[in-house]
Amino acid sequence: HINATARRRPVSMLAACSCATVGLSLEPPPASTFPPYTPRDYFKFEVTHESKKPGSRARLGRIHTPHGIIDTPGFVPVGTSAALKGVTDEQAVAAGVQLMFCNTYHLMVHPGAEVVAAAGGLHRYMGRSGPIITDSGGFQVFSLAPKTDADGPELKARSKSGNQATLTSVNEKGVKFRSYFDSTEIVLTPESSVLAQKDLGGDIIIPLDELPPYHITRDRLEQSVALSHRWMARSLRQHLSDPREQAMYAVVHGGTDEELRQESAEYLSSLPFDGFAIGGSLGQNRAEMLTLLEFLIPHLPADKPNHLLGIADPESAEAVAPLGVDTLDSCNPTRIARHGMLLCKSGAIKIKQGRFADDFGPIDPECETITHSRAYLHHLFKQHEPLFMTLASQHNLIFMNALMADIRARIMRDEL
Repeated sequence: HINATARRRPVSMLAACSCATVGLSLEPPPASTFPPYTPRDYFKFEVTHESKKPGSRARLGRIHTPHGIIDTPGFVPVGTSAALKGVTDEQAVAAGVQLMFCNTYHLMVHPGAEVVAAAGGLHRYMGRSGPIITDSGGFQVFSLAPKTDADGPELKARSKSGNQATLTSVNEKGVKFRSYFDSTEIVLTPESSVLAQKDLGGDIIIPLDELPPYHITRDRLEQSVALSHRWMARSLRQHLSDPREQAMYAVVHGGTDEELRQESAEYLSSLPFDGFAIGGSLGQNRAEMLTLLEFLIPHLPADKPNHLLGIADPESAEAVAPLGVDTLDSCNPTRIARHGMLLCKSGAIKIKQGRFADDFGPIDPECETITHSRAYLHHLFKQHEPLFMTLASQHNLIFMNALMADIRARIMRDEL
């Protein structure tokens, strides 16, 4: 789960394409070409408590958005196509969900950002009143990069109809890929990504960035960081021309190279972004990730929120809070729920195991979630009942949000 963007793909096309456009400056625009940051009426971050525990950078905060408040540190579930699979928004809110992540790439492919805009934006389209964050679409696009194995190139995604989705080119302008839905060729640029996110209408939006493979040279990584900086600067200009009460988070890159991470943080902090996401490869294991975050977070502005992209399993949530992470997202808790893995304080359980067939106790005796027994969930799973997905997802969402509430309480008591 740690190396979320790497997948250990060979450099292949990504290395060959990026930063290859002739005649364009490789230096991102300086901060002097942007207006200074001014407080937003529609977006505010306040730190309400900083842990006094020696060595801790843990803090409590509140992010104010047009659609509600987000308590930090907080868990953000991923509703890929404007839905948490098997869970209604009312059930998600009851489970403690405040901020939800939606994926621009999937919504551009279907139903189309323009359809969502015609409905009045994501909040009206999906019937959600709480805050929403959308990404640029870049992560999903770059995950379509071809990878090579012993049998030749293998493509990342194929739709049920047999259409293959693939990344076809990367250059200074942006990226070109084929839709997994109908094989239509789509061009995604920093500007078009922002415009799509304007149509979607999330409270927090993210600029387009490049996600290179894990095993690349430092020169290639430098090129990637520079390209991402140029793309994010273009995204920010597009956003500032029509803010629409949306906040924009920059994405700090640099892989596991601390020098590049610091350079990225310093450059992006000089621009008028509203917050900062931490993206790219974070290492091969949790220990490497924690070392990187411990180094990086002090280089981010303390008066703006930060967000850890794609990492939100219980163990990581516990580990990153003392480092000063404000919000973190992952589809993992709901995805593993659908496959029969239920989170518990004593460790996740595989509900399909026969030992649960006559276990009439609660899912987790230490955490009050759904009222149904382990035996009932075991039965639903074995019978492939659709209700299982709903109940299991509800349980894991409640568990994660209860965990974050406990983390916040411990920070308040200066125990974390």
